[in-house]
Amino acid sequence: MAADSKTVKPGRTAGRTIAPLCAALALVFAVRSAAPQAGLPGVRHAPRPSRITSLVPAATEMLFAVGAGARVVAVSSYDHYPAEVTTLPRVGALIDPNVERILALKPDLVIIYASQTDLKQQLGRAGIAVFEYRHAGLADVTDTIRAIGARTGDAGPANAVASRIERDLEAIRARVRVQPKPRTLLVFGREPGSLRGLYASGGVGFLSDMLETAGGANVLAAVKLQAVQASTEQVLAARPDVILETRAADEAFPVAQRGAELDAWKVLASVPAVRNGRVIFLFDDRIVVPGPRVAEGTLLMAKALHPDVFGATDAAGPTTQPRSGRRVDAGADGILPAAAGAEREQ
Repeated sequence: MAADSKTVKPGRTAGRTIAPLCAALALVFAVRSAAPQAGLPGVRHAPRPSRITSLVPAATEMLFAVGAGARVVAVSSYDHYPAEVTTLPRVGALIDPNVERILALKPDLVIIYASQTDLKQQLGRAGIAVFEYRHAGLADVTDTIRAIGARTGDAGPANAVASRIERDLEAIRARVRVQPKPRTLLVFGREPGSLRGLYASGGVGFLSDMLETAGGANVLAAVKLQAVQASTEQVLAARPDVILETRAADEAFPVAQRGAELDAWKVLASVPAVRNGRVIFLFDDRIVVPGPRVAEGTLLMAKALHPDVFGATDAAGPTTQPRSGRRVDAGADGILPAAAGAEREQ
């Protein structure tokens, strides 16, 4: 399987409004796996920053979650959460940081991707401290929250946020621990109306970790990549019981096109997920942005995989209905159960 797979090449920055979604996730995957750290020596004794710029949407969410949001003076081009960021100046993103504008805002801390070495050097020459964002798996989300909190002088609140996320994730694990683990293909990008350019989660990274935590078994777990360009032959060979297609909310298929997008899977009618009406669309930023809402995103996955365990009373939105093959419009949870056209076949 690995011989037929390839990594996603870096696209644009990992944010909310990026098309296609695979380009957004590729930027997260492109960052080297390592523990989060600040860019300057002696980070523990660095002064508490009063003007923070973030080029990383996930890190921006973390800043607001730990109580440092009031000190954020600028964000990336792709920040949309929380609502407070919509009024802040935009200073570019991973591949197009606006250095002049960053400097003009006089930040005393800039959060950058670890791969932005040129930007780091430019900021260093200007005497501006940086925090290098490095992310790999689900555990790194809470590690990064704690590291950001330590750097901004909000260690107590950051530890509380991280601990809550860890408790929430463990609660999900506990509820699905004794349940059968459906073999799942987690798709985050493909060409509209077809299965060309299909990108899915490999066996490492935060998406795969979320899937496992939610009680699924990743059918591409043996491919030790975070993002896999999968062929239809691979999907046929993997025979997933469930296909989860995830998108950021802004990348959701328009309602009028959803039937056609379900029909796109009919070419793989022998795959159990397609045959049994367990192709499920998950349109929610909480799944694709590895920030402080990651436990909520994992819960959405768990509800889709285990509707008998996580019923409608557990959340505001509807859960999946795999046996009936009916489609249900997305509710507050952003879940859209899908049946790969089953309702028209019955």
